[in-house]
Amino acid sequence: MIKYRKQNFNIWSILSFVFIALVIMPNINIFISIFQKPNENWFHIKEYMLKSYILNSMTLVIFTGLFTVIIGVSLAWIISVYEFPMRSFFKWGLILPLSIPSYIGAYTYNGILNYTGVIQTFLRNSFNMKIDQKYFDIMSIKGAVFIFTISLFPYVYIITRSFLEKQSAALIENARVLGRNLIDIFIFVVMPISRGAIIGGASLVVLEVLNDYGVVQYFGIPTFSTAIFKTWFGMGDTDSAIRLSGVLMLIVIMILISEKVLRGNKKFSSTNTKIRPISRIKLKGFKSNLAFGYCFFIFSIGFLIPTIQLIYWSTLTYKKILNIEFFNLIFNSFGVAAIAASLVVIMAVVIANYCRINENFISKLYSKATLIGYSIPAAVIAISVIMFFIKIDKNFYWIYKMIDSDSKKMLLSTSLIMLIFAYMIRFLAVGYNSIESGFEKVGKKFFEASRMLGMSVTQTFFKVDLKMIKPAVLSAFLLVFVDVLKELSLTLILRPFNFNTLPTKVFEYANDEMIPESSIPSLVIIIISFISIYLFYKIGDKESA
Repeated sequence: MIKYRKQNFNIWSILSFVFIALVIMPNINIFISIFQKPNENWFHIKEYMLKSYILNSMTLVIFTGLFTVIIGVSLAWIISVYEFPMRSFFKWGLILPLSIPSYIGAYTYNGILNYTGVIQTFLRNSFNMKIDQKYFDIMSIKGAVFIFTISLFPYVYIITRSFLEKQSAALIENARVLGRNLIDIFIFVVMPISRGAIIGGASLVVLEVLNDYGVVQYFGIPTFSTAIFKTWFGMGDTDSAIRLSGVLMLIVIMILISEKVLRGNKKFSSTNTKIRPISRIKLKGFKSNLAFGYCFFIFSIGFLIPTIQLIYWSTLTYKKILNIEFFNLIFNSFGVAAIAASLVVIMAVVIANYCRINENFISKLYSKATLIGYSIPAAVIAISVIMFFIKIDKNFYWIYKMIDSDSKKMLLSTSLIMLIFAYMIRFLAVGYNSIESGFEKVGKKFFEASRMLGMSVTQTFFKVDLKMIKPAVLSAFLLVFVDVLKELSLTLILRPFNFNTLPTKVFEYANDEMIPESSIPSLVIIIISFISIYLFYKIGDKESA
């Protein structure tokens, strides 16, 4: 036993424990708050407002989940099974709507569809048509479902397409040999075997919808995210904001449990380790045009139209926007994104390496704990991190005074450190999944050979493992960098006074009814996300080859 403990007690186990503790500790207060006595304000929220928060949040979740599954699965099927013009471009081009954050999509489509937008202006000037505004009013729950659907369907598309391309070739071809037509195969073979992948993608969509603040705030839809912001900042009621966060966490936990139940224990993975691609069917004539038209339509509403509109606005406003303040915004955004992504990669590498070496109950627990941040909405993480840092400041104020007699009492809780710490909790799962996937591909045989030759775990990691998982490390950095660059909710709540990033500036312009002025910072976010998505796709494609 002593020998076992000695073997497993090293710098990797200590750092992994510290990192996991840092992820879990801030969230404990939220759970505890649910069981504490509420104040009078909470009874008012519970009686008059809580029902609408739950109904609106669930409506957005259910309809967005449904439509993203329909679009994502149908596109995955078409791209995986058929050959038609520009299929290779659409294969990765249909991921690009992820580069446009939902809140930027909402601002852009409202600008396109409102009274002074390009559509109504064109109809008035060209055909003297006066349109009833209700047909173009996007600022409603229906509009929010539309925005979320066109922004988030790539989650379902990517995961389902990956599953179909790697796992389903034999099953689909056997069904064809048995005389089933492609519609039957899609309904009775593809849908059942892809159930796990579809539910996995839909779960990510649901978590993103619950996490959103920009769209629902702009459209004036009362949901949990807007309620937490309003209760905390508008009413100054921290107790009720924490309690709302607790209720939202319970809903998220119920959704995650439902996902596990829906996935079930059925697995349809291939027993053959050699991946055999599906033999695609070449479409001709009308069917070919139909497949191309459908992919192009979804690509256009998800990426092309909003991007063209933003480029047009940027030509009108660039002289006003491009100044020293704008370059400070870029520096702030890139700076915090680079620091947070680097720290997340370090945490993910340490925990993933520990879990790979020690396949026991603790390592499984650590692996699950890394997912906590991504499962919890950003508003809840922000509240828990604020409370955590206020406690640290109170307990360590005497140390601050020793170092600097004029030190502020709230030192860390008004600094960038708190914001970067929140990013680390929120996006650890993104970095961890990529690194873990890299370790799985490498396997343990090189690690074991190195250990047998006398190298320590740390020497093996730096001389053998790190060189082999470089693509996974780069992918993890890119994904986290882009996520931090786009993040709005955490930054709005936790940023220090007068500290702006590209998303917060876009949000401020939109709130001030200056949508065209928001186009240039929006385009910078989209271009960086575009490049990162392309690089990520190329790295994945190279590894699969």
